Amino acid sequence: MKKIYVVRHCEAEGQQIDAPLTEKGHKQALELSDFFANLKIERIITSPYKRAIDSIQPFAHDSQLEITHDNRLSERVLSNQNLEDWFEKLQLTFQDMELKFEGGKSSREAMTRILQVVEEAFQGENNHIVIVTHGNLLSLLLKHCHENFGFDDWQRLSNPDIFLLENINNTITYKRIWES
Repeated sequence: MKKIYVVRHCEAEGQQIDAPLTEKGHKQALELSDFFANLKIERIITSPYKRAIDSIQPFAHDSQLEITHDNRLSERVLSNQNLEDWFEKLQLTFQDMELKFEGGKSSREAMTRILQVVEEAFQGENNHIVIVTHGNLLSLLLKHCHENFGFDDWQRLSNPDIFLLENINNTITYKRIWES
């Protein structure tokens, strides 16, 4: 049975594309490498953001696996405007999947991106795959799998966090297998 491990990146210094991991984040990346060491991972797909790549780099190096960058795993843009009340606006997007702010993407649009990556992974030749992404995108994937997954659940995600996805009778199921 295929297993897809979806990882929220380790602790980082910010939200920018090039935000590095914190000192704690680098230690977490080494812990992730140890976690995946015996799981027979065949493929790694990550967001092109530095914090996502650096979260899985120690494991990729140790296992001699290439990292594939996929723009569809990039952090969701809520708006291209500086929203002082972004937290409240983000909460609204969990209630209304079509809600979109200026220059941003709706929850449905972001969900579609990560679902494409996951579906391609399930259809591909590899049986054990790691996908590294960001908290909002991960939460939307989990919401797809279980519609009651909401804003409060997003708030409880950790850096890093790992969920195991399996496709059972054409239904994607998930189980949280690590939280920091």
